Amino acid sequence: MTAVQDIINQPNETAVKNAVLEIKHLDKAFGGNVVLNDFNLVVNKDENVVVLGRSGSGKSVLIKCIIGLLKPDSGSISVLGEDVLAMGHDELDHIRMRIGFLFQSNALYDSMTVRENLEFPMRRHIKHMNAEEVNERVNEMLENVGLAHTIDMMPSELSGGMQKRIALARTLILKPEIILYDEPTSGLDPITGREISSLMVELQEKYHTSSIIISHDMNCVKAVADKVVALIDGKAYATGTYEELKRSTDERIKHFFE
Repeated sequence: MTAVQDIINQPNETAVKNAVLEIKHLDKAFGGNVVLNDFNLVVNKDENVVVLGRSGSGKSVLIKCIIGLLKPDSGSISVLGEDVLAMGHDELDHIRMRIGFLFQSNALYDSMTVRENLEFPMRRHIKHMNAEEVNERVNEMLENVGLAHTIDMMPSELSGGMQKRIALARTLILKPEIILYDEPTSGLDPITGREISSLMVELQEKYHTSSIIISHDMNCVKAVADKVVALIDGKAYATGTYEELKRSTDERIKHFFE
């Protein structure tokens, strides 16, 4: 057993006490295809956790289980102290308001301006905000990503990097406590990818969010991760810092860093 794998098996009472998300013994299969197999994970307050895994390893299934889009076969998921698997539809909607999601494709509405894209989640979920408060929040988030001047532009008028920044602004618009990132730098050139990674860290520090980040971009992983989890054979095969995993002599870990 490698030193990195040893980290997994050492109980950390402080970590559990500060956990905003805790997954225990999660199993999920589709027919004979076992995707998650006794998967365990703790995400602490103000912590960025990157999940590494090959295509088809179960990363997307994990995210869908966390937000209640898929029901696991067994195990438990606690988000912000609440049992996700015991929730009904209304309770899931409430907890999802506290979780931001940055889609790999950005998922901006093509027919809406930047302003309308950012307003949409607030108008749907926060009924008590008046027009002035909504406008202030939109401007705050656009200032955060350095794109206040794009407020009345259409997504089609923006570059890929600008669209990613707007998508990040929309992810933050409800001021979530947890953010789930799906390949946040995918499709971006290296310079823009580094800018997005730096922005993720900057906004995490400003709003004290906790994050799960799915990424194959090792430059992004190195820049943003407080903790890295290698998802192999459906398990949290190895957990540690970027540098700890990079130093591993385990061939199954080393291939991520080649």
